[in-house]
Amino acid sequence: MSNNLVSGSNPWGLSWEKFFYYFMGLRKGELRKDMAVMKAQYPNDDAHQLARRVVNAQVPLSLAGGTLLQIPLFIPGISPFLKYLGIATGASVMVILNMTMLLQIALVYGHDIDDRARLKEMFAIVAASGLAGGTSVLPQLGALTPSLRALVGGTTVATVSQLIGEAAIRYYRGKAVEGAQAAPV
Repeated sequence: MSNNLVSGSNPWGLSWEKFFYYFMGLRKGELRKDMAVMKAQYPNDDAHQLARRVVNAQVPLSLAGGTLLQIPLFIPGISPFLKYLGIATGASVMVILNMTMLLQIALVYGHDIDDRARLKEMFAIVAASGLAGGTSVLPQLGALTPSLRALVGGTTVATVSQLIGEAAIRYYRGKAVEGAQAAPV
């Protein structure tokens, strides 16, 4: 575990760490356990192959989640506020899924998820996921059928998750810790 001292003026201090790991529901122990299970299931995979498995597992979830984000818009008779509240709730789930993917890829390449540098990286995920959530509503502006709108919205979110995963692989692979395959999770 990282022993970084937290200064009162540090923008990446304890409050942000608590926000991501407590409020957003990311559990470091579960992430480490999941990655240990994956490494045990695929003992011959190197770090890049494991990271690719993480992304490949995420994309179908993002497609399903992005499609489900559209459901509140199809419910007749509820207020627009409740419809967009449903979309915001779904978008927060997508943010958590993408942050989980990022941290799993960091672990695969041997990075310490207790290091506060991960907080800055998670802010980028929040921004990208927010963009994906917002763009998934764009099909509502077109003259598409409801089912096609849901498919386009889901595909948009899945594509953004794929792009986030690819960027995370390039980033962490470029900064790989020596012996990442053998690194404890």
